[in-house]
Amino acid sequence: MLLFRPSHSPNLNVIERLWRLTKKKALRGKRYADFATFRAASDEYLDRIPTDHREVLASLMAQKFQTLDSDSFLTA
Repeated sequence: MLLFRPSHSPNLNVIERLWRLTKKKALRGKRYADFATFRAASDEYLDRIPTDHREVLASLMAQKFQTLDSDSFLTA
């Protein structure tokens, strides 16, 4: 079954959800001297996600939107 998704909808894009979590947990409120340090911190957090943050990751990947049948539009 194909689901229509708007072309620009970050809240429905799985990678955007993962990036938002990474920014919140690993990068927010921290300053890095250079890009290499920033990337190392990002990579370290992303490497730990499957083991340390499994529940959070599962909740992010759930589709939290409602699908509507075409019949529901006709009865309204």
